[in-house]
Formats: sequence, C-alpha cells, structure tokens
Amino acid sequence: MLIKYPWPLGLIFCLMAAPAFGQQPTEAIKKNEIEAHIRFLAADELKGRDTGSPELDIAASYIAAQMQSYGVETVEGADGYFQSVPLTQQKPPQSAVISYEGNDLKLAEDLLVMGGGNSQLSGETVFVDFGTPEDFEGKNIQGKIVVAKAGLPGQTSPQSFIGAGAEKAQRVQAEGGLALVELYKSTQIPWTLLVRYLNNERLSLGSQEEGETIPHLWLNDPESTHINAFQAGSKGLDIKIEGKRDAAIASRNVIGLITGTDPKLKNEYVLLTAHYDHVGVEKGKNLPDSIYNGARDNAIGTTSLISAARYFGQHPPKRSVILLAVTAEEKGLLGSQWYAENPLIPMKQVIFNLNTDGAGYNDTTRITLIGLGRTSADDAIREAAQAVGLAAEADPAPEQNLFDRSDNVNFARMGVPAITFSPGFTAFDQEIMKYYHQLADEAESLNYNYLEKLCEAYVLAAEKIANAAKAPVWKSGDKYEPAAKELYGR
Repeated sequence: MLIKYPWPLGLIFCLMAAPAFGQQPTEAIKKNEIEAHIRFLAADELKGRDTGSPELDIAASYIAAQMQSYGVETVEGADGYFQSVPLTQQKPPQSAVISYEGNDLKLAEDLLVMGGGNSQLSGETVFVDFGTPEDFEGKNIQGKIVVAKAGLPGQTSPQSFIGAGAEKAQRVQAEGGLALVELYKSTQIPWTLLVRYLNNERLSLGSQEEGETIPHLWLNDPESTHINAFQAGSKGLDIKIEGKRDAAIASRNVIGLITGTDPKLKNEYVLLTAHYDHVGVEKGKNLPDSIYNGARDNAIGTTSLISAARYFGQHPPKRSVILLAVTAEEKGLLGSQWYAENPLIPMKQVIFNLNTDGAGYNDTTRITLIGLGRTSADDAIREAAQAVGLAAEADPAPEQNLFDRSDNVNFARMGVPAITFSPGFTAFDQEIMKYYHQLADEAESLNYNYLEKLCEAYVLAAEKIANAAKAPVWKSGDKYEPAAKELYGR
C-alpha cells in the first residue's frame, strides 16, 4: 500500500541504507545508521515529539517509512502502518470544591480532578474500602457518591493508582453512582508533585463522543483523616467543579508485521515495543534552548525497534514478530494501553513482549533488564547481551518502580510475559538525572559505539525468543501469572 507522509519522502529515505543479506544482527546493524535515526528523531525540528503535535506525526511517518523500506508487512485492521489512538486533551478546572461536615476542600491544595466534566451535585456517601469487586458486594451505590482508598491492596505506585481508579470510576458509573472520590495516601510521590503534573493539561484515552463520565476526584489524605471519617459512616457530601474544558485530539501507533517461517510457530507472535513520543518544549520561559529532544528517552528505543525491522525484514525468525511504536507513553502509557485493549492480532497469540525504553545510561558495559528474574526468557536475553560483549543486569533501582512506568506493564496486565530492555545503569544517580527529561538530552551527547552494541543485543534477544522451542512464561508465583493462565487457558 502506498502511504502518504507529511514529511518529504526524499528526506526520510536519504538516511536509509540498502538492506543486508545473509548477516547476523551483530553484522547487519551499523553505527552510522543508528546515529542517523537518532539524530533525525531527536532533531530540534521535531520539537521534542510531544503527543498531538505535527512533529510527532512526522516521527510516526519516518518510522513507517523505515518499515516499508525494509519489507515489513502491514497488519490487517491498520491504516497502512498506523493504528489511530483517540485521545482527549483535558484542561484543568478553574475551581473545584468538596464539602462535608463543615470542611471545604479546594483544588490543588486538597484535591485533584481525575475525570468527568463540570459538575454541581450533592449526595450521601458509600465507603467501599479499596473498591475491589469484593468491596462493592452488597453495597447499594445507586444515586450515591462512592468513597474509596486510592489504588488497590498492595499497590504503592501513584501510576498504578491512576489505572485502578479509572476502572473503579467505570464501575461506579455503570451501577448508577453519582461520583467517585478516592483518598490519596502515598509517600512515593508527594502531593505537590502530583499537583504539578495532574493539575495541568493532560491526555486521556477516548473521545468526547463516547459520552460524559461521572466526576472522579482524588482527595489528599496523608494522615488518614478522611479515611477515618468516611469509615465511620455515611455523610452528606457536595461536589462543585467549574471551568473544565476538554478537546479531542488524534494520535497514532505505528505497527508492522514480520511473518514467521515455521508453519506452526508463525501463529505465535513476539511483540517488540518502544514509545516514540517525548515531552515537547519548555513553555513560558525565556531560555536559549527550550526543546526536550528526547535522545535517550526514547529515540534510542525507537531506533532499536527500527533496527529490528531492518534485520527481520530480511531474516524472519520462526515465530512472527509485531513491531509496535507507541504514542503517548509520556502522557500515561496511553498508546500501549489502547493497543493492549484493542489489539490488531489477538493477545492470546502474543507469547512475549520485549519493550525497550530508558532514562539513559551510566554504565556502557551492561544492559539493564527491568523485570529480570520474572520470566523464563532471562537466559536468552543474557546470551544475546554476552554475544556483543555486554552483561545483562537486573534493575538496580527497584524503589523507582520502573516495571510499572513503561509500556511493558500494559501487556503484563493482560498476562503476556513482558519486560523492558534498557540501557545500562547502576543507580538513578546524577548522571541519569542530568539527562532524564532534561533539555540536555540531545543526540550529540550519546556514545554511539555503545548504542551499536545495545541495538545488536536487543535484536539478537528478540531473535532468540522468536526461535526458541518453547514460549516464555512468567515465573511461578509472579503477580501476573494468574492473568496469563486466564489469557492462554493454561
């Protein structure tokens, strides 16, 4: 299929090299090509690849052009190499107040609006603890305001709270509840940082045409004051939200397919993912450089995915390979969530997700595997790293909860064994923070000798998994093992 691109094809194809035949990943992947891809994706002209921007569309077209040039197939149900991802841009309300028992709790200082439009309502409350399905049993929430603790039992990450809260809000709305108020208590991310991020323009999945949702709010509760109050019994509660504005925008995942060579195994798929968006430009400040180029996060990962397209386009493995560059990771893992919930190939046929993402590196002798020790693919990935002279090491910063902060987690929740392949780091130290979501993260600052090995290791790991006699599985006892049993029926 001929695809129309908003960027001149002559410029896009000028960076391409002729495909190599009869080569291994360590021979086929070249440093000059890696550097060319990263310099394009992290160029000032792409203005930080913010979701919803014309420049992100240019990046999407560039990735699609690479796939097309390497002979990657399109996937049934896609628009060429693209999957549309409907998003709503949410602008924060001008004011919001929750009132009960003489307490007037205000926007930013005490509460955040997580969902729903402008509202003015009153009702009796129903407390449902964490709001698990069991917590809702026997509770009549019709016409009432549901109050719950944020997150789910065992969760500590505010990122995971967001996904859990959205599911609770859907249930409350389906059962006729008026609103959901979640009580936030976490030491992992301070309330002030949440306000800075969440009380700003942000994106959510879906479009305005899908209908209004009930108000969903977070209420700061570091001392469990509100938890104790609502646990004690039902209360009258008022909610008022004013000045909130939403607008629909469109974005795209980029997807391609390599059909496997084995008559049986080709019906199983290895899913390779990387997000290609970043955080855009610094607004409202007079700076000599205002562009967050995102070379490390995640032009490196996107280039690893392009390298896989180049190699597998000429050397397909036994299993089929899905190449998926996802949008809106920086806005809450939205592109991968949309694909996981709307897959173009049934998720039960996907046997592994090898995601690639990272904040940067401070050790060029290793790769870091976020999720090492959780699946049976460990040996294959270690062998791939060793083949190019790198060590594969486990996540050295578990306190950062990185497994739940990249796109792999959306596939893990479905039951698919999934890990993130990251540049090597020994700690979230000054060297990482110097570049992570910083203006300094530019293509000129990278070590391309190391990145050549990194891309080789990623492609070789994918090849080993795709050619393995047995599909990877979660290690016994992993929290995603029950979802896998449900997905695969085993």
